[in-house]
Amino acid sequence: MKQLCIILDRLRSAHNTGNIFRIAEAVGAAEIIACGYTPAPPHPKLEKTAMGADKMVPCRVMPDSATAVRTLRAEGYRMILAAECMPGSRFAWEMKYEFPLAIVFGNEALGVAPETLELVDGLVSLPMFGEKSSINVGNSAAAILYAVIAATRYGVHV
Repeated sequence: MKQLCIILDRLRSAHNTGNIFRIAEAVGAAEIIACGYTPAPPHPKLEKTAMGADKMVPCRVMPDSATAVRTLRAEGYRMILAAECMPGSRFAWEMKYEFPLAIVFGNEALGVAPETLELVDGLVSLPMFGEKSSINVGNSAAAILYAVIAATRYGVHV
């Protein structure tokens, strides 16, 4: 999945960011773009959680996720999605993905920045059956990224 970029929009926790580095390495992502105040390597808490993946997955830092989306468009990315559970979103395993692909994961309290939502090609989400409207961003990233693998590599769609 070297044609996959993960954009992290204003994540607060270095532990969550480190966890996503491990997930990115596990799925073979090309890179992570850390936006805003998202912790980026080198960072001691991130390094502890990433367990070396922060040295294996390239990372760029950008001022905001809208800049990241515009940059990836200029670099030829065919599909850029935001992970958001809101009207118009499609479940991760229902999507037909185009590559190169980027997915924006947002701040757990604020979500993906509104100006970035205006720039993406669509929204991807996980179903929420409980009373809470969100789960940990690392858990969400893992579930969505593995749904991308299932859909593209194995043709699994629900």
